[in-house]
Amino acid sequence: MVVLRLRNAHKRQYAFICLSIVGFIMYRYLGMPAGGRRMSRKMGLNASSSQFTLEGEPFSHPGGSVHYFRVPRAYWRDRLMKMKACGINTLTTYVPWSLHQPERQVFNFHTQLDLEAYINLAAQLGLWVILRPGPYISSDLDLGGLPSWLLRDRNMKLRTTYPGFTEAVNVFFDKLIPKVLPLQFKKGGPIIAVQLENEYGSFGQDESYMLFIKEALQSRGISELLLTSDNHDGLKSGGVNGAIQTVKLQKLNQKDIQNLNAIQPNSPTLVMECWTGWYDVWGDLHHVLPPEDLVSTVREILRRGMSINLYMFHGGSSFGFMSGALANPSYKALVPSYDYDAPLTEAGEYTPKYHLLRDLFSRYNSESFPDMPTLHYREAYEPAIMYQHLSLWDALSLTEGPLKSPTPVNMENLPVNNGNGQSYGYTLYETTITSGGLLKSGDNIRDRALVFVDRTFIGLFKHRNLELAVPDGKGQRTLSLLVENCGRVHRGRDLDKQRKGLVGDILLNNIPLRDFTIYSLDMKPSFIDSLYQAPWKNLPQIPSFPGFFMGRLFAYGYPSDTFVKLPGWGKGVVFINGLNLGRYWSIGPQQTLYLPGPFLNSGINQIIVFEEQEAEYKIQFEDTPDLGMAVDIQ
Repeated sequence: MVVLRLRNAHKRQYAFICLSIVGFIMYRYLGMPAGGRRMSRKMGLNASSSQFTLEGEPFSHPGGSVHYFRVPRAYWRDRLMKMKACGINTLTTYVPWSLHQPERQVFNFHTQLDLEAYINLAAQLGLWVILRPGPYISSDLDLGGLPSWLLRDRNMKLRTTYPGFTEAVNVFFDKLIPKVLPLQFKKGGPIIAVQLENEYGSFGQDESYMLFIKEALQSRGISELLLTSDNHDGLKSGGVNGAIQTVKLQKLNQKDIQNLNAIQPNSPTLVMECWTGWYDVWGDLHHVLPPEDLVSTVREILRRGMSINLYMFHGGSSFGFMSGALANPSYKALVPSYDYDAPLTEAGEYTPKYHLLRDLFSRYNSESFPDMPTLHYREAYEPAIMYQHLSLWDALSLTEGPLKSPTPVNMENLPVNNGNGQSYGYTLYETTITSGGLLKSGDNIRDRALVFVDRTFIGLFKHRNLELAVPDGKGQRTLSLLVENCGRVHRGRDLDKQRKGLVGDILLNNIPLRDFTIYSLDMKPSFIDSLYQAPWKNLPQIPSFPGFFMGRLFAYGYPSDTFVKLPGWGKGVVFINGLNLGRYWSIGPQQTLYLPGPFLNSGINQIIVFEEQEAEYKIQFEDTPDLGMAVDIQ
């Protein structure tokens, strides 16, 4: 493994060379003089014949998906250069509405979410761009990338022309589209195509909706080629006039291609998502696709003269609480790793798939590919010993609220975050009881709840576990339910029903519980930062759970990538310097959390772990990932 270490003098020389290369690329490939002023073009990507053309010339685009929101910004260039070195010329990315507009009046297009900078970087590196702005994107994200505050409207009908939804889409597009307009191909930028929504043919039920999305984009100035994308189930009903249809698949099925060609004859075929692997869910195995299976499919697609986009070329990580969930056949939440068994690993390492694809693409390209970038060094740091503890109950004073309510209030309708409700994390519901008996959830707990009487743990509610015995006791006692949103479903017809927390009555001896005190524990950076002023105590021999544990990681010199491992811990969340790395859970399959070097400081790094039920009191750091026992995708 080559260790990337640049001295200052070398950095200056390297920067000069990079600027020279960028200038050449901007002039040669993007029609831009080195000063950055773009030259307009008249003809963009066209699909009116059996082959794509760009400015009237035949165009083949081996493409790959890399999501800027799943890759540390410091590594954007590294990942895209590795893409370029594999022979790929087109970058595809989704745009997550939920991250860019976390509250109705709050927009974020900065730092990690600077979409313009990401697209401009692609241009500098000589990559074309296919933009997938949604508004719904799926992408295996919580609620498919839709913001949870939409669900505050009890009558909300997501992905339809329901006024409450279209008005919100228009507000978002009013902010988003002006940022990407100058980056379109005809204006001298790299964006050659824009996708309308995502997989609407499989799950959509409003015939007017796709036309609304098309007009919403075009009326704001989008003028490049429009696409739709569906799997075989949705091809027949997922299209809209004026947009070419594309297909998603993992193995080439002749019937799928025939169906697509029958729907749009005399048009080029684009496999918009050739799945290089798959996502993982908690309690299952790590899904892998053998390299030879992927390469066989890609080879056949290229042999037939079709265009392809690899989903994912590099998956990255669903940091924080971004991960979605499955509804069928039963609820299962996705893990934070989005490694996806892609050609580049979660940490940007080359895989056998990468090398095989690079060799395959080279046979279809007369130009030589750039050299493969060197790999970053990875470090197995010394374990971090937890030395301080904070009970959950002692942290409640730092939350927003609390709210007093006669009946349960679901997470999204809590009066927090400037009236936008709670999006992610945990919500604590407390009430008073005067007897024991049988507690029934009635399937109103979403998705999982730890139950306490006078702060003593008595049991767990989860899907399929709808009853719990409450022990008898004297006098008034406090019943507490710590409810976790494990991830909203990211696809399907029931997105409107993805409200979290307590979504209805909880019964004790068949009588609804009333008079709740509700605490929002969304664990946003502002809350984690406030914990440093909390009444932490030296770690006791028998700490209480749930609780927060604090430790330190020492990273001397230039911090390197590492992987966090928590043997002996149960279930919780890891925060490094206030950043949420994601959930861990002993049931697996994922056993390590990716910790990128850019998230670390040189010297002392603060680690806070929120653990629900058991802890080993130290955290290990390894130089290799552990995503669990693997199983081939069927």
